[in-house]
Amino acid sequence: MTHAIEPGAPGPMTIQEVGDVTQSNTATIGPSGRSPHDHATAGARAGTTGSGRSGYAGMIAGVGRALAENARATLRDSISLPDETTRIGPETVVVITGASAGVGRATAQAFARRGARIGLIARGEAGLQGAKADVEALGGQAVVVSADVSDCDAVDRAASTTEAAFGPIDVWVNVAMASVFSPFADMEMADFRRVTEVTYLGYVWGTHAALKRMRSRDHGHIVQVGSALAYRGIPLQSAYCGAKHAIQGFTESVRTELIHDGSRVWVTMVQLPAVNTPQFDWVRSTLPDQAQPVPPIFQPEVPASAILWAAEHHRRTLNVGSSTDLAVYADKVAPGVLDHYLGDTGFASQQQTGQPEDPTRPNNLYAPLDEDRDVGAHGRFDSRATGASGQLWLAMHRDLVVSIGASVAVAWLGLRTVLTAARRRGSTP
Repeated sequence: MTHAIEPGAPGPMTIQEVGDVTQSNTATIGPSGRSPHDHATAGARAGTTGSGRSGYAGMIAGVGRALAENARATLRDSISLPDETTRIGPETVVVITGASAGVGRATAQAFARRGARIGLIARGEAGLQGAKADVEALGGQAVVVSADVSDCDAVDRAASTTEAAFGPIDVWVNVAMASVFSPFADMEMADFRRVTEVTYLGYVWGTHAALKRMRSRDHGHIVQVGSALAYRGIPLQSAYCGAKHAIQGFTESVRTELIHDGSRVWVTMVQLPAVNTPQFDWVRSTLPDQAQPVPPIFQPEVPASAILWAAEHHRRTLNVGSSTDLAVYADKVAPGVLDHYLGDTGFASQQQTGQPEDPTRPNNLYAPLDEDRDVGAHGRFDSRATGASGQLWLAMHRDLVVSIGASVAVAWLGLRTVLTAARRRGSTP
């Protein structure tokens, strides 16, 4: 059953530290329950009681053993399920905006595989019903709510509809977006306003509806689906880039307020790269050639897996794809260089040369294009898109990577110390 909402008629997060915080207290204790200090002390004693190594070398080796144990423990943790309190499962209630297509649709599928109960918010009836069918086929439950996220009251009523069907909301995922491909000077200001209302204010209204319910319960997780363009603006998407920058600043402000309140509600931003979604055939465009994502292009299941993971972990920000990392960090180091680079290349890279745009093509800026036809999660770039990201795997398993790296470094240092001591003893008359 679809709950139509007409336009018009919003407790406390686990305290987020200034940086990302994960397993900070357990990383210093190995599976044996012995800390690096215990191992180091034992190693030093061994070194002074006939092991043939100096106390220092034994201490280094002891720390190496402790870190190796930590790495093995972290590996087991990374393979096993997350902490029970953050595990997405059949009792989890999730709301996803923009759920009828693209990343939102793939995200609904990802949560459905865990059996979650999901409120699907979008405008297009056929797309919503397709998403509902996906969720139920994959083992989840769904209630569909037709709503325009630019309408604050409609979003709030959608939250109430979801809770009436499934109970208190645990996770809220803001995905819905709109855009226009056009030089800023050529844009209609009404179109610019519309992009801002959907892409920025839609997140504001969604966040408000979620916090209105989560803060009083002192429980919940909000995932803001952002973009590399939240840090680095590019040509031809001024309204969209402005909205994504605004979401970033808005989210940081809300996060600091939750920290001040000692709230246990958590907010994560997942920053996306170029994704193969229907948006490139849906958004309004004044370009001469058809719009395209700037390579590398990822399938929507890649960010969907990141969003699901983010909902189960207390990570402040999660970047998806090395191209996102590059855009974020390059803009910090050489923003002026990027200005000129994008000025020279950004127009051509966002268009398919030799594929003229149809100026009469329908777009979804003011009305959905999936009202009567379901298009699913993917766009027309399947042959050019990848379904995996090594960078994302490393980001999601950073504790394991750091632990193994530290273990290797300490082991190398310990071996070097032992060999140096052995050479010195060998050269002593």
